[in-house]
Amino acid sequence: MQLSNRYPSLDGAVVFITGGGSGIGAALVEAFADQNATVVFVDILKDESVALAKTLNDRLGSERVYFHHCDLINVEQLQQIIHNTGERFGPIKALINNAAQDTRHDFREVTPEYWNERININLRPQFFAAQAVYEQMKNAGGGSIINFGSMSWHECQGNMTGYTTSKAAVLGMTRGLARDMGPDRIRVNTLTPGWVMTERQLANWVNEDTKAEIHSSQCLKEELFPEHICSMALFLASDDSRMCTAQDYIVDGGWI
Repeated sequence: MQLSNRYPSLDGAVVFITGGGSGIGAALVEAFADQNATVVFVDILKDESVALAKTLNDRLGSERVYFHHCDLINVEQLQQIIHNTGERFGPIKALINNAAQDTRHDFREVTPEYWNERININLRPQFFAAQAVYEQMKNAGGGSIINFGSMSWHECQGNMTGYTTSKAAVLGMTRGLARDMGPDRIRVNTLTPGWVMTERQLANWVNEDTKAEIHSSQCLKEELFPEHICSMALFLASDDSRMCTAQDYIVDGGWI
């Protein structure tokens, strides 16, 4: 995947990505590595992530991509990895809170334990990663935090209320953190993808009928791919977006 835009402010920057082992996350890792950034990512998928880091480092000809195995339910582990990243490579310039799990579920069968797990996977790590990176960005004179939302709740998608509730809450979290961190020149935005054609989506939920339904709802009658999300993430992480904060940037082909 080669994107056309180059962002000089990302050259040599330290970028931290959650859920970078597959899907949109893996594309983000590659996109930032191609900007000559130092990319540190976490994921629960160990084999896929190790392979991704090796493939990218071999292609780049230098070690710029680093993987740490992490279950994001373990907030203490996540925050420790963020702290260690700053100690080893210097302050994190951009935090990309990409990790999520959109497993479908019937609301009638949801238990309190399952509900808490959905929140603990899809919302809680975004806040505590932002909390952990704050001092690094403050001391560096600023930075960018990109929280990932979802079009699913905008368009009333059912069968995953724990996920859509978490993703709706991301917008409130983003705006509150943007206000709190703004005096320290830290930008906080939401990036909201539409229905992106990842391997997981194609294997589990997308068929030709689904694609037709998606296209009927989009103004742009084209499939959405991870690189479209990466283009927006690169802009929001770079200094080109220095006056953009507290916003929701939707990349969905004009879903109506």
